[in-house]
Amino acid sequence: MAAGIWIVIGVVVALFVIGFFGYFISVYNSLVRLKNDIKKSWANIEVMLKQRYDELPKLIESVKGYMKHEKQVLVDLTKARTDFMKAKTMSEKAKADGTMTGLLKTLFAVAENYPNLKANENFIQLQNRISSLENELSDRREFYNDSVNNFNIKIQSFPDMIVARMLGYVQPEVMFKVDESEKQDVKVQF
Repeated sequence: MAAGIWIVIGVVVALFVIGFFGYFISVYNSLVRLKNDIKKSWANIEVMLKQRYDELPKLIESVKGYMKHEKQVLVDLTKARTDFMKAKTMSEKAKADGTMTGLLKTLFAVAENYPNLKANENFIQLQNRISSLENELSDRREFYNDSVNNFNIKIQSFPDMIVARMLGYVQPEVMFKVDESEKQDVKVQF
């Protein structure tokens, strides 16, 4: 009878150890997946930002002749484009992106006052292309923030936080935040 108890205890201990390692592997794999989702979603944002970056010179060139009195908008847009390319960190790129987004809104609002520009086929195509890129950027930012949120929840939830700390995942990732200037109405002055 005593041998039977030891067999039962051995089986229970073995099942516990197998369950523990199974759980550890599951948490480890989910953390790795979430971390890679964050990297992938940020890379996707950068692809869209680069596409928008590449479209800006064409847009600026198409409006230059029409907007004689709004040169500062074009200068600021060119500077924002340069700032984006010089940005090294995610927060610097996010800030440059926010500035560029606000300036594009201003540019499109100002363009409303130039009937010949609004009728220009190149401008219309570029405006539509950039508007499409802005919508895609918005979707990708949302996916990025979802990935960051899921990761942050995982590393702060018990007992997953124990595995996360063992892997060195103690610092929450930073969400993509909208710059304060983007939350305000676009001011157009003539």
